[in-house]
Amino acid sequence: MSVNLIAPDLARLFPIAGVRIGVTEAGIRKANRKDLTVVLIDDNSSVSGVFTQNRFCAAPVQICREHLALGGAEGVGIRAMLINTGNANAGTGADGLARANCTCQALASRLGVAQAQILPFSTGVIMETLPIDSIIAAMDSAIADARIDNWSRAAEAIMTTDTVAKAFGAQVMIDGVLVSITGISKGAGMIRPNMATMLGFMGTDACVSPALVKQLATRLAEGSFNRVTVDGDTSTNDSFVVITTNRAAHSPIESLESSAGQALYAAMLDVAQKLAQAIVRDGEGATKFITIQVEGGHTQAECRQVAYAIAHSPLVKTAFFASDPNLGRILAAVGYAGIADLNQTGIDLYLDDVLVAIQGGRNPAYREEDGQRVMKQSEITVRVVLGRGTSSDTVWTCDLSHDYVSINADYRS
Repeated sequence: MSVNLIAPDLARLFPIAGVRIGVTEAGIRKANRKDLTVVLIDDNSSVSGVFTQNRFCAAPVQICREHLALGGAEGVGIRAMLINTGNANAGTGADGLARANCTCQALASRLGVAQAQILPFSTGVIMETLPIDSIIAAMDSAIADARIDNWSRAAEAIMTTDTVAKAFGAQVMIDGVLVSITGISKGAGMIRPNMATMLGFMGTDACVSPALVKQLATRLAEGSFNRVTVDGDTSTNDSFVVITTNRAAHSPIESLESSAGQALYAAMLDVAQKLAQAIVRDGEGATKFITIQVEGGHTQAECRQVAYAIAHSPLVKTAFFASDPNLGRILAAVGYAGIADLNQTGIDLYLDDVLVAIQGGRNPAYREEDGQRVMKQSEITVRVVLGRGTSSDTVWTCDLSHDYVSINADYRS
């Protein structure tokens, strides 16, 4: 089940010059299932990433950070990515690191590059041994399959409990040159920012100064993947990677504040937000897509803090599933969000266009049937006005259903 999420529009998944993708079956967890992806990246490209803040991060996350650090802040030198699903290679200790390094070395030898020029990614069940023999045996098939128009098949190959492949693209004019952007992601549960049990990969042929790519990746993650939550759990494996191949024939972008930088960032952020929101729309058992908008805070950070308190509340999320306008639960979450000097008499609460609470109390004009009407919708906006400043922030979440429990209870079976 997903909330108003459709399959990728193949006509809007643009090939990215300098990136070729191959997928194959390695038999990692299920038969007759594409579960291994190789992304080949031309020389003179730049690569950067943002990774989970979970201190118990998976072996591939540790290696990605190490390999990207060897390329310096510019992320120069990465030539390939190896992505497997069905096994997270997390909670596997020194053996997991050795196995991830072994797959990097095997791919590097096939491509004639250094081991440090490979980035590994894994997603799936935690605390299971990575089947490197199966992965290595399937590499040649994945490499042979590599082509520039394989983004859609890659989006399918990286799925775990996802019900729909997630892929979006865009094009933008930069200095009179048409630039292409395409991205894919996976994730449906254990989703919380910083980041989540998600993988996201975005490529563009834009010509971007290598020194700018880390900033670009960080800002894109901050405006998209770090604004979504399904269940409040922060995964061990989440990774978001940006590739700029510098193949477009325009002058290099030296600043995100330039007109060219702003145009590229806006187009890439639109794709990143669609990918991030697709993860929430495909949340395990989700029936509602919920935008939580908090305004009138002292800082953007405290607005987000309040938004996440609402988004993570099981009582709020189950009320949304039941279409029950038990809206005191939202006010309670605002109250325990941790804003020490919060004045409840300054708070207004809206459901879409319905003013539910004013100055911390029930709006005398509010009618239960108006709240019920909104709660029955598949897409809902919760708007909280704190009345203490001019800052605002937004997060996206979903409801919590019976199916969420069933999916996660049966995940390993």
